[in-house]
Amino acid sequence: MHTVLASLLLARGRVVSDTRLNTLLWGWEPPATSGAQIYTYMSRLRKLLGDEVRIERRQPGYLLAAPHCRVDLLEFERLEKLGRDALRRKRFGEAGALLTEALGHWQGTALSNVTEHLADAALPQLEEARMHALESRIEADLALGRHEQLTAELTGLVAQFPLREKLRAQLMTAYYRGGRQSDALQSYYEGRSLLAEQLGIDPGEALGSTYEAVLAGNRGPGPGARPRQSEESGYETDDAPAMLLPPDTEDFIGRQAELTALRAQLADAAAGRGPRHLLVTGMAGVGKTALAVHAAHAGAAHYPGGCLFAELDQPDGRPRPPAEVLTTLLRGLDERVGRGGTGSGADGRMELDELVRLYRRRTAGKRLLIVLDGAVGSGGLDPLLSGSPDAVVLITSRARLTQVTTARTTALAPFDEGAAFDLLAASAGRARLLAEPDATDDVLAYCAGLPLALRVTGSRLAARPFWPVARLAERLADPETRLRELSYGGIDVIGALMPALRQLPGSEQARTTLIQLADIGAEAFPAQRAATHLGTREPAAEQRLERLVDGALLDICGVDRQGRPLYRFHELVLLLARLLKDTAHRGQPEQPEATAAH
Repeated sequence: MHTVLASLLLARGRVVSDTRLNTLLWGWEPPATSGAQIYTYMSRLRKLLGDEVRIERRQPGYLLAAPHCRVDLLEFERLEKLGRDALRRKRFGEAGALLTEALGHWQGTALSNVTEHLADAALPQLEEARMHALESRIEADLALGRHEQLTAELTGLVAQFPLREKLRAQLMTAYYRGGRQSDALQSYYEGRSLLAEQLGIDPGEALGSTYEAVLAGNRGPGPGARPRQSEESGYETDDAPAMLLPPDTEDFIGRQAELTALRAQLADAAAGRGPRHLLVTGMAGVGKTALAVHAAHAGAAHYPGGCLFAELDQPDGRPRPPAEVLTTLLRGLDERVGRGGTGSGADGRMELDELVRLYRRRTAGKRLLIVLDGAVGSGGLDPLLSGSPDAVVLITSRARLTQVTTARTTALAPFDEGAAFDLLAASAGRARLLAEPDATDDVLAYCAGLPLALRVTGSRLAARPFWPVARLAERLADPETRLRELSYGGIDVIGALMPALRQLPGSEQARTTLIQLADIGAEAFPAQRAATHLGTREPAAEQRLERLVDGALLDICGVDRQGRPLYRFHELVLLLARLLKDTAHRGQPEQPEATAAH
């Protein structure tokens, strides 16, 4: 019966055929009564598992459905994937916590009570997944400077798995960083001999490159290296600095004035000479995150406590719960919140108040830079603003946030023509653009200086080197289809603009306002003219326009002769308004879909 249950769980919600069950239970020679025995096993399992688990007969076999249950294997795979993603982004504290939690779902040997047929078929894959997760967790811990704590664990693992080259390379790294260079080299020589004797091969890239690095003396901070007091700050740095920032943008282009100002603000804030809250605002797709991350990397030296990063919104634009964001930040501070770590609930989760207290305690006295990306509004920010006088918070948001009115604000506008050309050329190639100047000018005009649109078009041209630029210009020329053409590789302009609309208070009225103003065009207009289109009085129209301004869906571009504000749509937001109007007239769903660009 254990084999039947394990087979159904390993299928991950798919049907397990009768033939498959026969093979896993009895091998190639099932008994004549196999069908009846399987039926009996299923009946017993239904009684044992209760009503929350359904075992259904689905031709050609059986399916197990347990929508309200947690399966250790599935939880392990989910957390392991999140951990590897955090490791790839160099969020080492978060990666270590997630991978530790994933490995916590392993209780003893997997599939210990099943037939040898199922064990032979499934166990190697499961064990390999566990070893990959373990190696990744050790990689994160090494990046956090925990080589001394890891040495004993790695010594045992290498003795148990002497032919796993990555584990041996990690042990060599831990030895070297602990001042044991001779032990690191001895471990390499032992591994090389075992590989030659048992497999007849030489060490691979992981082991060979580690050996060369140890010989060259560049395998980490160096023998016996210990964290020490920062001469610049005077802060104790006994803990490895937290580092959750995403990778820096290699081809960062433009924004030199804004970048210089923001770097100066970060330096001043670290030295206590300016506000501890900094804000970067601008419309969707204008490059707020890219600027904030690039500036944070450039200014990281001013923050010996480290740099944290958390996304405040979900892909559809909804805000992430503050408790979830705090958990991310605490994991970056090496606080293992959740299963197997700190927690108060039955499921290991902590209440928001407890997380806030823990977060403020862990940040106290540390000179940290905390980047909060994509703030939806002021409401959820309060729990995230550290109470430490030494921490600086850099926030990106489309809106001007009332919660941080004292923040220094960097407002981003779309690129000018020169920066737009440079960004497009970074992907498509400068010579290619210069060879077709008229078509290039058209493409730049259609992107209207929006960095996201320029990256989409540059990526499309780079992926199709045989296309003339004029071909893409032709596809972008039609205003009715342009937004749908600005989509490639999983990113699209519509998908960036729509969350900005949904996030506005009274989003339905804001959507109606956009639709009613769709015919007003790209020129500047006063609230009085908008009132005519909206069918309302001027004060009410101005209130609705200001709401769009707050969501970066409308710009204030000046004042008229009477000193009244003048408003103007960005060209691509205007196209969205017209697309929404067309969608509404056709009775289609709220969000117009971007078509796959070919």
